[in-house]
Amino acid sequence: MSDHYRTLAARAELRHKVERSEFLGLAFPCASEEEFFDALKQIEKQYFDASHHCWAFRLFSNRQRSSDAGEPSGTAGKPILSAIEGADVFDAAIVAVRWFGGVKLGTGGLSRAYRDTAAETLRHAEIVERLLYDTIRVEVPFESISVIYRFIDPPHVLLVDESFGEKNIYTIDVRRSRTVEIEDVLAERRLAFSRVTPP
Repeated sequence: MSDHYRTLAARAELRHKVERSEFLGLAFPCASEEEFFDALKQIEKQYFDASHHCWAFRLFSNRQRSSDAGEPSGTAGKPILSAIEGADVFDAAIVAVRWFGGVKLGTGGLSRAYRDTAAETLRHAEIVERLLYDTIRVEVPFESISVIYRFIDPPHVLLVDESFGEKNIYTIDVRRSRTVEIEDVLAERRLAFSRVTPP
């Protein structure tokens, strides 16, 4: 199971012209369909005078979608999605905004223009590596406190929280590829622990 993937650090933009049509590529990180469609609404409102707002997104959850948004079928959404796949990024979206300049590009020309817009926009974007973690809460008696600190090993194991009282509770984030190994060691040390389910 993969516990890391590449994504966009922030929004990136690129403008260029193809045969008098103006294209604006907008690439941005998005973690859900809802987040994407909220962003798309804002973009459509901001660039209301454009001829088309074509788009694609690819989520780490294996969900991906694209739309030609009124362009001939298969000439915009799929080429944009193929650029995202080519850059090997997830939780990423691109909206390619087009202002028609009066010269028809033909289906091949349109496909190339949308793919190039998406690919060039991604080349201007900062790509970051995201790690996936499981959160574990551990109950540690005072005499074993030093043990828990020996586990901490960024970026593989991170100390998230510690609270002291009748029970000393430590919360750690563990890279998914290391979770079972860490849980086995905690069990060996007879430390009570539970995996925290995300909200």
